[in-house]
Amino acid sequence: MTPMLETLIAALLLVSSFFTVVGSFGLVKLADFFRRMHAPTKATTLGVGSILIASMLYHPLTNGEFRPRELLITLFLFISAPVSAHMMSKAMLSLRPDTRPPCPDQPAPDPPAGDPEPDHSNPS
Repeated sequence: MTPMLETLIAALLLVSSFFTVVGSFGLVKLADFFRRMHAPTKATTLGVGSILIASMLYHPLTNGEFRPRELLITLFLFISAPVSAHMMSKAMLSLRPDTRPPCPDQPAPDPPAGDPEPDHSNPS
């Protein structure tokens, strides 16, 4: 294996580790469900995809034969991740419609009636 290919594989592994860490950090630190769902479906998918591309380059160069295993895993990942994210977001919207963000052309909804705001105008 040439040093150029080794450098390319190492770079892909570094990129994949960066995206995987960013996606995992976003899953833990972001505020609500929809933001948490965005981090792993985007960043971690890119991270795992980079690992699989590095594996597709490494194995044929060391073993001498190409096997479509990593390619099939990559295709399955890139097809299933957006579909599962879409299904989870639709399920969350149907379970908790009160957490649904307002549409951009509509005003924000009023707060629930059971939680009145305190009147700060009267100091007594």
